[in-house]
Amino acid sequence: MSTSAPELLRRLGLDRHPELPETTAGTVRLDSRGGGRTEHWYLTIADQRVTVTRRADDADLVVRADRAVFDQIAAGVLHPAAALGRNELTVRGDIRLFMTLRRLFPGPPGAHHPREVAARTLTADGEPGAAEQATGGARGERSHR
Repeated sequence: MSTSAPELLRRLGLDRHPELPETTAGTVRLDSRGGGRTEHWYLTIADQRVTVTRRADDADLVVRADRAVFDQIAAGVLHPAAALGRNELTVRGDIRLFMTLRRLFPGPPGAHHPREVAARTLTADGEPGAAEQATGGARGERSHR
């Protein structure tokens, strides 16, 4: 089952976020439209932590979208930048915070960080790792006739 935007936002304040640069600080308001009303989520980012409250105060960055768009982003099936490019969401304010937001949302289901994949597939000298040697390697080695 995928995560909804409210579920993800509630969990953001539980832990430190080492994927955020230590120098990142600011406020973000997410305006989620749906069912004839708008819900406001207010994020305060500082020291690799995110505090989430429900208020409509001014923020350094305001992001507006339909609830379905935020749910797709929270589930990892829609990248925030892609939604912006398709005019499925709008932003006003500090665009650097928008680029930071993508670090708080999950990637596509089943996606792996490129560094993790490289570490599993190559040894220190650039040769295929044990897992790759056992399966024929990432090169897809096959007999050619």
